[in-house]
Amino acid sequence: MSAADEHLMARVAAGDSAALETLYDRYAATLMGVVLRVVQDRSIAEEIVQETFWRVWDKAQTFDPAQGKFSTWMFSIGRRLAIDMTRRQKIRPQAARSKAEEERMLRQPDGGSVAETADLHIAQERIRSVLTVLSPEQYEVIELAYFQGLTRQEIAQATDTPLGTIHTRARLGLQKLRSALESAGIEL
Repeated sequence: MSAADEHLMARVAAGDSAALETLYDRYAATLMGVVLRVVQDRSIAEEIVQETFWRVWDKAQTFDPAQGKFSTWMFSIGRRLAIDMTRRQKIRPQAARSKAEEERMLRQPDGGSVAETADLHIAQERIRSVLTVLSPEQYEVIELAYFQGLTRQEIAQATDTPLGTIHTRARLGLQKLRSALESAGIEL
């Protein structure tokens, strides 16, 4: 799907709104799940998803497929917007309310093809299985940083753990994830 995403982004950069709509249909539901997990407010999450795709449209010229996949670029925009929002509101995000809610938010939109939906679910399961390579301590640091938007200093304070230990857990955890993702054939 990456090559198709790159082709669509080239069309978006040329001003093709239909290409943006295709990317929106492909990724909006998954992005909503990621953003909702950070901000914990559906209306705010919807605004962030819209803002993310506005930025995809507005900054399409800056996307460089040589530096990474479109989905990684787009999810990083959405995640940064969500974290910025929670910091502006001076609230700390919470974990998803329930596994059922999280799974509902990560579902592919009804308009997606069966093949795309199947590919998405297979990729999600592969990623979940890869997370098992992390120690509980490494998982906690990555969870707090990525989904709750905490800085390493804030993680150290929240877990009553030395900052150097948090840095080490994050670095080793990310190294393990990269290796496990590559071994599982998941593109970074």
